[in-house]
Amino acid sequence: MQLNPRRLQAGLTMVELMVAMLLSVILGGAIIGVFVNNSHSFSQDENILNMQDDARHALREISFDVSMAGHYGDLLVPSSVTPDTSLAVTADCGQAGQLNWIYRTTDAVTGDSLSISAIDNATNAQVVGAHSCFVGDEILEGTDVVSIKRVVGNDAPVLRNGGVYLRTNGTVGLLFRSPMIGAPAIAIAAPRADWEFRPSIYYIRRFANTAGDGIPTLCRKALSGPGPGMTTECLATGIENLQLEYGIDTSSDGQPNMYLSDPTQAQIQSVVSARIFVLARTAELDARYTNSKTFSISNSPDYTPADSFHRRVFSTSVSIQNIRSMNMMGF
Repeated sequence: MQLNPRRLQAGLTMVELMVAMLLSVILGGAIIGVFVNNSHSFSQDENILNMQDDARHALREISFDVSMAGHYGDLLVPSSVTPDTSLAVTADCGQAGQLNWIYRTTDAVTGDSLSISAIDNATNAQVVGAHSCFVGDEILEGTDVVSIKRVVGNDAPVLRNGGVYLRTNGTVGLLFRSPMIGAPAIAIAAPRADWEFRPSIYYIRRFANTAGDGIPTLCRKALSGPGPGMTTECLATGIENLQLEYGIDTSSDGQPNMYLSDPTQAQIQSVVSARIFVLARTAELDARYTNSKTFSISNSPDYTPADSFHRRVFSTSVSIQNIRSMNMMGF
């Protein structure tokens, strides 16, 4: 018996074709869904990792600077520093009418060390009143501001033109601008060393690149440039809060007896350690996420953002070794 070739070539029925198309649509939709979810997860993981990197960099920078506050090379006593006449009074960031705040290691009236100065949960008015190098509405209000004075690096073998240096033999110090023209205010006997002087002020700025962009950023005012002058250096975007608690040694044994969020300048003379907190957020929104957490950091008001940014609190504790040593020796 011979089969009819026409019957062997019969195609799919309409029902079979529709079932196949439906299955293809379902399978394609599932594949697209998996791809979209994986792409979203990857994007958010990258977003959170970037936030963590920025926060850790911010914490690393400020914690190192705080830990080195009061480091004046071989010189232990800040009151032994004499500013030279080569320092320009125009490069200033003190209170209005308060000349040469940048170059003073001690308060002209009280004699207190200015190695660390703190403004707790600051307002713009407070910061502008204390530091003339700030402008109105620059800082994110309700965050801490801390100023630090110290020298950086090792003994500088080559002095940079326009740089400010502390020359010391461990007994007295001369703060001067390079190149020094004319006779110094005091002579420093050999052996001596020159250390670069770098005061800095850490704060949270309301914006990253342009005013109004709404991206909170950890920045610092630091002494630099040919002038020199206090210039702005921004370290990490997405940092919404900075809080510090200062460990105060009241028994002169080098250990903190209490932690204060808002110490007076007199109390901060006995600071030996600090707890540092930063609140960081992601750069990009996550449309599938609502942040309903409440963040309680030090003495700042509780904060419930109710938006779509991921956030985390990062913290560390540091020992302020130079001030600690001076406190234990009775200075």
